[in-house]
Amino acid sequence: MVRIYGKPACIVSDNGTEFTSRAILKCADKNDVPWHYIDPGKPQQNAFIESFNGSVRDELLNEEIFDTLDDARRKLALWRYDYNAVMPHSSLGNQTPCEARRTLEQFDGSAPGGLAQTDQPNYQSETRRVSL
Repeated sequence: MVRIYGKPACIVSDNGTEFTSRAILKCADKNDVPWHYIDPGKPQQNAFIESFNGSVRDELLNEEIFDTLDDARRKLALWRYDYNAVMPHSSLGNQTPCEARRTLEQFDGSAPGGLAQTDQPNYQSETRRVSL
């Protein structure tokens, strides 16, 4: 991921075992990526990922039955494509994450004014869902 998106400025996580293993902490240290742990019992300190986790749970995990690991990988890949390239997000001014990323790249990563626009209450878009 670092080759594609670059090195993160910081990693924020809870204290789950997947984020306290020596291997991942060593990798972050080797790449000079600082790590910040949220306070126990304070998921609102990491609201973006908590929202994303809710979307994964509600739109994929609670809706699908996975027959095999390959089936789960295929369905996750399709869901990820839908989430990033098809479904507009109100928090991104009703753009898809892919569209928002292209907008940011045009401005070297700094959004012109505010990227999210809340003054479009009548905005309607056609949502195309990828069939799993």
